[in-house]
Amino acid sequence: MRVQNKGHKGFDRVLMAVAASFLAVTATSALAQTTTGRSASDLAIDAAVPMPDSANIPPPSAADIKPAAAPATTATVTPPAAAPATAVTPATEPARASSVAVADQPVAEKLRDLLASKGARYFDRKGERVAVDAFYKSRDYAPVWTSAGTATARAKSAVARLKDADKDGLSSADYPTPDFAASTTPDALAEAELKLTAAVLDYARHAQSGRMHFSRVAADIQYPDHTPEPSEILANVSTATDAATALDSYNPPHKLYKALRAELGKLRGETETPVAKIENGPVLKFTPARKTKKQTIEAIAPEDARVPGLRARLGLAGDASDQRYDEAVANAVRKFQGSADIKVTGQLDDATVRALNAPKRDRQIDIVRVNMERWRWLPRELGAASLGNAYVILNIPDYTLRVMQKGQPVWTTRVVTGKPGNQATPLLTETMKFITVNPTWNVPPSIVYNEYLPALQQDPNVLTRMGLRLERRSDGGIHISQPPGAGNALGRIRFNFPNKFLVYQHDTPDKHLFAKEDRAFSHGCMRVQNPDQYAATLLGIVLPNERYTPERIRSMYGNSEIDIKFPTPIPVNITYQTAFVDDAGKLEFRKDVYGRDARMIAMLKGSEGKDLESIVAHAQPNYSRPRAEIPQGVAFNGASSGGGGPSFFERLFGPPPAPPTPVRGQRRTVTR
Repeated sequence: MRVQNKGHKGFDRVLMAVAASFLAVTATSALAQTTTGRSASDLAIDAAVPMPDSANIPPPSAADIKPAAAPATTATVTPPAAAPATAVTPATEPARASSVAVADQPVAEKLRDLLASKGARYFDRKGERVAVDAFYKSRDYAPVWTSAGTATARAKSAVARLKDADKDGLSSADYPTPDFAASTTPDALAEAELKLTAAVLDYARHAQSGRMHFSRVAADIQYPDHTPEPSEILANVSTATDAATALDSYNPPHKLYKALRAELGKLRGETETPVAKIENGPVLKFTPARKTKKQTIEAIAPEDARVPGLRARLGLAGDASDQRYDEAVANAVRKFQGSADIKVTGQLDDATVRALNAPKRDRQIDIVRVNMERWRWLPRELGAASLGNAYVILNIPDYTLRVMQKGQPVWTTRVVTGKPGNQATPLLTETMKFITVNPTWNVPPSIVYNEYLPALQQDPNVLTRMGLRLERRSDGGIHISQPPGAGNALGRIRFNFPNKFLVYQHDTPDKHLFAKEDRAFSHGCMRVQNPDQYAATLLGIVLPNERYTPERIRSMYGNSEIDIKFPTPIPVNITYQTAFVDDAGKLEFRKDVYGRDARMIAMLKGSEGKDLESIVAHAQPNYSRPRAEIPQGVAFNGASSGGGGPSFFERLFGPPPAPPTPVRGQRRTVTR
């Protein structure tokens, strides 16, 4: 047995050696394509060492799921058995997983259907429909205002802000909000979603650019469009930490708008500010001092115990205990009477006392609202950023002009504005590009055809005596101009901000008009009381190193035009503020000289609805040539034709100042 066992062991060793050699040969054959140049012993060792699977495994293909081929007759090294393959869809792009929460998917499906089939029901503006559809599509139509069928904090914040729209001078009724608590089905939730989105878009648009388009109020209003883009509104409100704050940001950022908003709250009784009641009593009247041939009669300021309360009620500065009904009190009463739509007398009578004690002043509320609306028409940035946000703002009903810089008034003066009607001063925003010293007045077509040529029919010599040049254009039209000089209708300086209405600001020889309280006397342009100071102020901003002073400006007066160009134009904003808060924080009212308040109040209280936002196209003025020919003897090119009696023009407007001999000056341009 021992011998046999030894024989078997020897035979086993032989078999193992043969197997090892066979494995070496087999491995060499299998790896010959990738392991050339290596010895058979090396390959045998490699075959005996386990190797890890590659990490870069290609994705399964159709071939991977075919039945395995019959095993080859030649022995090979069998790799480790792979895990059973699962069924794979043949070569298609994998579907993108929905980003909508499972609980919101039914609402998302309804939103997709509503926007595709009934989008116009919620959004009547094409631009808004396109923006809303793109917005919801980008989020797989997931709702913004609800989550799992419940209103989000964002929705509650937006709804609360829309319900407070009256505080902004708007009407909360224009922005209906849904009842999410009563919306219990996907259909109802989808409808509520789009209803709130539509209200948010309407509010943001109205808050920023106005409830009504300015073209519906008058043809002589032109402001730059700054209507917000629907896509921007949606992106802003849907990502903001607080939706109410995001919506409020669309209201005008101007200090005077915010002050009016606060006063609107006071007028509506939303603040607990005690108002002193004025008792009934005798009529109080201030009589100014006057002179007679024999003596000077002193002013009469009666004393009354009601006056201190009246001073406090009207916000007058000074001694609060002063009982004199003096000129300052009478003037304040006069302004109040104008704002309250009662007879302006300056006297404290029964009608004025009743108006002062009125618990709710609906008319003043309406006036404040329309003035807030006009602030929405103005640009968000009134000034030139590179000049310290410098700008000019002129308030027509207050007859004042201000130069502003860094949020503070730099200089203020009185102005004369256009007459009511066709000669009203337009409302606009443009940029002042240069000023002209010693300007030539090129008479606008409206004055040529409506006034001067009819005056020529009455008196052929009127233009010559006024120092005006009458010229016939090549097309047969008439051109009238006045050369530079002391008697020029534009005075010594013209401030140029090119605009479609052909108006500008300028000096005037009629200085006496600035002493009047109501100063609507021009043909549309704005006359400035102190033009030399105005020019020096503007040039000090745009050309600070040139050291322009009023004295230097006056030294340039002569008979030749001089243009001084601004390296950086200054914005000019012509406004119509019949209600504003003054520097002392007091709410002021002014006479609605052009009837703009009445027009806007009627529109806001009417039934025009969304039509208020549509633009009205206005025809440009058409100044037809006179039917009658120019009378015989009329001098062209400034040649005199003799004298005569008072002309039709002079009878209407009074005799003009005697002009110097007309001289055609040479234009000179000053650039820096």
